[in-house]
Amino acid sequence: MNWDDFRIIAAVRDEGTYAGASARLRIDETTVGRRLARIERALGLRLFEAADGVRKPTAQCEMVLAHVQAMAVHADEIGRIGESLPGPVGRLRIASTSAIAEEVLAPRAANFLRAHPGLSLQFLTSSENVKFSRWEADLAIRLRKPDRGDFAISKLAEIRIYLFEPIAAAAGDAVMCVYPDELDGTPEMQFLRARRVRGRCVTDNVRVIRTLIQSHQAAGVLPEHGCADLLSDRRLRATLLPKRRDAWLLVQNHLKHDAAARITIDWVRACFQEISRG
Repeated sequence: MNWDDFRIIAAVRDEGTYAGASARLRIDETTVGRRLARIERALGLRLFEAADGVRKPTAQCEMVLAHVQAMAVHADEIGRIGESLPGPVGRLRIASTSAIAEEVLAPRAANFLRAHPGLSLQFLTSSENVKFSRWEADLAIRLRKPDRGDFAISKLAEIRIYLFEPIAAAAGDAVMCVYPDELDGTPEMQFLRARRVRGRCVTDNVRVIRTLIQSHQAAGVLPEHGCADLLSDRRLRATLLPKRRDAWLLVQNHLKHDAAARITIDWVRACFQEISRG
């Protein structure tokens, strides 16, 4: 059963003939008859009886049509939801790392959604990149520029990064946190490799690194978002590194001129501008 099947039942009841239903639904008359026969087989019911050249609904058909009418009302109400909401309507899927979603987007999402009641956001968080070619997301934030792809790409921000070290720990005593080998090309790892540090805690989760640093027994490099408490911690030494981490925004091509997408893109950019000013 699907909505088109139910529309055929209603059209035959209203028009009284397959020809009338055909004209109303703009499908072939033989198609109406064939699909109605299939519907009757699926339901195990006889829906219409022919009398004086008119298709009259059976008692069972009237019961079905009562539900069809209710469904039609709900379908109409669903179609009007967008009309009752100010501004664009849509649902956007945003893919990013957990840290970006939690520390950059989520703190600012409630105000954005309250200002745009027709919009909904779905956050897709993972350390793995989504496959845009498979339409797994509408927007994505990546910390490494993709080599190629069928999507629009632009730089969001240059994120400051800091080395945090416990002041009380003697040289070499602090547990050094590093990222895994696949992130060797990042500014954070380039800096640590140049210092020839021995990484003893390996993780791509910045929350794990931050927790270790907060113990005042570990050192590591973190992006500026989510580091306000560490920067004000007098038991830590924070060194701003010369290189910054780029953040890139990927947008599905078909959404470049979509009103809901444009508002969301502008909001994402504003989120990153805010942390850059902070």
